[in-house]
Amino acid sequence: MKLSEILSEVKAKVLVGEEKIDQLEFEYIAASDLMSEVLAIARPSMVLLTGLTTPQVVRTAEVVGIQAVVIVRKDSVPSETLEMARACGVVLAVTKMTMFEACGRLYNKNLKPVWGA
Repeated sequence: MKLSEILSEVKAKVLVGEEKIDQLEFEYIAASDLMSEVLAIARPSMVLLTGLTTPQVVRTAEVVGIQAVVIVRKDSVPSETLEMARACGVVLAVTKMTMFEACGRLYNKNLKPVWGA
């Protein structure tokens, strides 16, 4: 699924990396606020949903090759996180939707859960 479609489905606003949203495609979705878990489950073609807004989220995404992060339950993030996303080339978006609703919508659009892969 194209990133632009994913972001539209969860009503997300792109904060960093808008130029990439029509180029990137994803097969998997993962949702976690535990970055140690993200390190263990990450795989190519995965978009991360999280409620955390710290630069560590972007750093973790960069380390494991996640190209896009959607932050749930928010409408803004700290400037340090935005700067980190720009520096790492990670697309960063926010949605006011809950993690539960965002996951459900994306699951219904046939994105696969990481554990079931």
